Amino acid sequence: MIRTKERTTAVARKDYQFTSESVSEGHPDKVCDRISDEIVDLFYREAAKSGMDLASVRVAAEALATTNRVVIAGEVRTSLAEADMKRLVEEHARAAIRDIGYEQKGFHWKDLQVEVLLHAQSAHIAQGVDAEGAGDQGIMFGYACDETPELMPAPIYYAHEILKALSVARRSGELGMLGPDAKSQVTVRYEDGKPVAVTQIVVSHQHLDEKLTSADVRKLIEPYVRKALPTSWITPQTVWHVNPTGAFVIGGPDGDCGLTGRKIIVDTYGGAAPHGGGAFSGKDPTKVDRSAAYAARYLAKNVVAAKLASRCTIQLSYAIGVAEPLSIYVDLHGTGNVEEAKLEAALAKVMNLTPRGIREHLGLNRPIYARTAAFGHFGRAPQADGGFSWERTDLAEAIRAKLG
Repeated sequence: MIRTKERTTAVARKDYQFTSESVSEGHPDKVCDRISDEIVDLFYREAAKSGMDLASVRVAAEALATTNRVVIAGEVRTSLAEADMKRLVEEHARAAIRDIGYEQKGFHWKDLQVEVLLHAQSAHIAQGVDAEGAGDQGIMFGYACDETPELMPAPIYYAHEILKALSVARRSGELGMLGPDAKSQVTVRYEDGKPVAVTQIVVSHQHLDEKLTSADVRKLIEPYVRKALPTSWITPQTVWHVNPTGAFVIGGPDGDCGLTGRKIIVDTYGGAAPHGGGAFSGKDPTKVDRSAAYAARYLAKNVVAAKLASRCTIQLSYAIGVAEPLSIYVDLHGTGNVEEAKLEAALAKVMNLTPRGIREHLGLNRPIYARTAAFGHFGRAPQADGGFSWERTDLAEAIRAKLG
């Protein structure tokens, strides 16, 4: 600690190790996230077909998955009749599970039982949201840093990259002997505050051939892991843990019950930044758990892209039924070249941070959510149809201009 008469300031550590994990699209919780987000997309597509105002769509869909059974519950507002809604929700749940790749005895997309328990949104919640207020109270955080070109923390970014590479190889047939369920974990060593090496790599991957050993699985996946990481980061001192418990044949919800919203740290910054506690998947963007977290990431990323800091954390807070955020907080972690209070004022001017303003600015009233259900909601490339719009850096100049 540096002590002065005026204040006590903590000196940030420069040399340390930090670990983040990721899970694949076949992880039980991610299966549930995917089903929940498929429902959000379904209701937006059906609303567009019927002429329903897309801003009126409401979804809060939770899924539970276990051995050959999926239960879907929650509150919705949709253009669909109840019978059609239940039929289409079930069809989309099965299609999602099929796309993920589950055709095993204990969890097969065709044979499993799907129970749909969706009902109309509470009138008491609707009254505040329809008046353009927030769909709930809460705090949301956004974060960005210059450790990767995508302005993400290196440990979570590369944990995702490993599993994305393995997923592509599995789906293409190159690694067809692997199953959909997998986890990764990466420990990164920092020197002078910069990531320089990987000290530990953990990959646990389901395999369909019961005869495969941990050594066999490592031999299969190691080339893909190495391609996913910066070449110089893997050294002779890097320790590998591949299927460290041995066989991993029974995967997915047959091996472990899944629930929507249990992987919120995987979905965001891998523990490198605070989290407000609210999950994203299965929620339409009137729920600020989702939309305001996207807005906070968008603002933080643009602050770093504008070269105003090398690290930026932003917190937004809301009250149910109230449109304007209750507070905007910025922390540049000692890396900024602008006063944080001035930046807070500037951010409030460059973007309308009401729930409606966020939805309109980022174009969130559209079917773009199923693709977010695996490999993180952040650090992804903005897409032509509006997917991952919160990853754009088109606000950087406007922020600089507001600062004068």
